Amino acid sequence: MRKVFQNMLFVAFAGAHMVLSAAQKPNFLFVLVDDYGIMDVGVEGSTFYQTPNIDRLANSGMRFTRGYATCQVCSPSRASIMTGKYPARHGITDWIGAGTGAKMAKSKRGNLMPPEYLHNLPAEEITLAEALKAGGYVTFFAGKWHLGSKGSWPTDHGFDINKGGWDAGSPNGGYVAPWNNPNLEQGRNGESLTQRLADETVKFIKERDKTKPFLAYLSFYAVHGPLQSTQARWRKYRDLAVKNPPPAERFKIDRTLPVRQVQDHPVYAGLIESMDAAVGSVLDALKELGLEENTVVILTGDNGGVTSGDAYSSSMLPYRGGKGRQWEGGLRVPYYIKAPGVTQPGAMCATPVTGADFYPTMLDLAGLDLLPQQHVDGATLKPLLKGGAIAERSIVWHYPHYGNQGGEPSSVILKGGWKLIHYYADGRNELYRPAEDIGEERDLALSEPERTAVLSKELHEFLIASGARFPAPYADYKSEWAEQNKAAAIQQKAQLERQHLRFLDDSWAPNKNWWGSLVTED
Repeated sequence: MRKVFQNMLFVAFAGAHMVLSAAQKPNFLFVLVDDYGIMDVGVEGSTFYQTPNIDRLANSGMRFTRGYATCQVCSPSRASIMTGKYPARHGITDWIGAGTGAKMAKSKRGNLMPPEYLHNLPAEEITLAEALKAGGYVTFFAGKWHLGSKGSWPTDHGFDINKGGWDAGSPNGGYVAPWNNPNLEQGRNGESLTQRLADETVKFIKERDKTKPFLAYLSFYAVHGPLQSTQARWRKYRDLAVKNPPPAERFKIDRTLPVRQVQDHPVYAGLIESMDAAVGSVLDALKELGLEENTVVILTGDNGGVTSGDAYSSSMLPYRGGKGRQWEGGLRVPYYIKAPGVTQPGAMCATPVTGADFYPTMLDLAGLDLLPQQHVDGATLKPLLKGGAIAERSIVWHYPHYGNQGGEPSSVILKGGWKLIHYYADGRNELYRPAEDIGEERDLALSEPERTAVLSKELHEFLIASGARFPAPYADYKSEWAEQNKAAAIQQKAQLERQHLRFLDDSWAPNKNWWGSLVTED
C-alpha cells in the first residue's frame, strides 16, 4: 500500500513541478550534531569552545536565537525532523532502547511507570527524504540514525545512500578506527570517524548524479559520548582551562542529579573542535565545487548539551538544565539556516522554531508542494528567512519518561512568551517567562493561576488529540526511595568533583585504547 502511495507522490510532484529544472532547485546540506546544545557554540556565547566554522555558517545566514529540538533526548527529535511531527504524535517519545514500565520505575526509584513507545520509524510516514526524492532529489545519509533496527534504516525511509546509519545511538567502538558499524567500511587504524563522515559526504557531492539536486544529510555521532580527542587538543584546552580561577564547585544538584556549572572539560572541547573542523571541510568543498550559491545549509542539534548524566561534559548556563531535562537548557539548540538568495548574512530571528519546521521549510525552499497532512506540527519558515513573520502558535513537548540525565516525566507548552511544564509524578505545574527569566528560576504558577489553568488545559487537549501515551502509577513505589535518591545524588556530586578536576591535571592520561589516535585531524 505504501509503495502505491509513494508512486502517486512521485507522479504528483513530477506533474506539478516540471517547470523547475534541477539547476533551479537548491541543493540541501543538512548537518545534525548529536547532543549539541545551545551554549556549546562560540557564536552563542561560549568562551571556552572554539567553533570557527559553525560560527561562520551561523553568521552567513539566519541564526534563530530561540531554536528548539522537539524533545530533550535524541530519537524523538530525529523522528520529528524526518516526519514534521511532534513526538506525542509520531510515537517515538524516548531514545530507542530506553526501558519502560515497572522495570524502569524500579530502577529509577520513581512512582511512575513510563509508557511504551515505538522503536522503529513507522513505514507509513512519508519522510523528508522521501518527499524530496519524489521531487527529483538524490538523497544521501551519513552518520547516526537511531530510528530503528534493520528494516528501518535510512535506505528504508527514502535515502539512496547510507554511510554509517544503523541501530546504534553512539559510535560503537569509539571515534577512531577500527569501529563497529555494519554500514560503514572500516577505516585505517586511527582514522577519525567524525572526519570520515564528512569525507563521505564530500565524496557523495562530487560523484552524485549531476542532473539532479541533492539532499546530503550529515548526522554526526559527535559530540555524544564516549568523549575522545587527541593529546594535542586535550593539552590545548587543558591549558586554556587552568588559566581561569578554579570554580568553588563544578556541579550543583538540581532536583534529581548533579548538573555541571562550568565549561572546562578539555576532552569534550577537543571533540567539539574536531566536529567543527569536519563541518568546515564540507563547507569548503561546497565553495570549491562552485555549489555554495545553490546550496541551502542547515545546522542544528537534536537536544540540549550534556550537563548531567552520560559524561557530565558541558554547561548550558545561563539556561537551566541540559540534555534529558525539561528546561531551556535541555531543549534549546543551535538552529542556523543559510539559504542563498533568501537569507541575508548576519540575520537573526527571535521567533520560536522547532525541529518539526525543517520539513515544510525545505519543501518550500525547493519549490515543492507542502504536505500538511504529513508535517502537521511543522510550519514553513520561509517567511521568516525573508525577514517576515509567521502566525503565532503553541509549541508542545511530551516526554513521559525518566531521563538518564535526571529528566522527569513531563510535558511542556510554550505560547505567547509563557512556558508551562506539567509534571506527572505529582500533577504540579511550573510557569515561566523564558525571555525575562532565562534561567527559569521564578515559578509563576501560583501567582498566575488563570493563565496556568488555560495553558494546562490546552496542553492536555493537544496531547489527547495527538494520541499521546502517558505514564501510569507504580504500585510498588516506596516512599523512602525519594530520600535514597537525594543521598545518591550527594554522593555522586562528590565523586564527580574529584573526577573532573583530574581531567585538568598536567599528568592526566586517558584510556590507552585511543590516546594518540585521530592523528590525521591535527
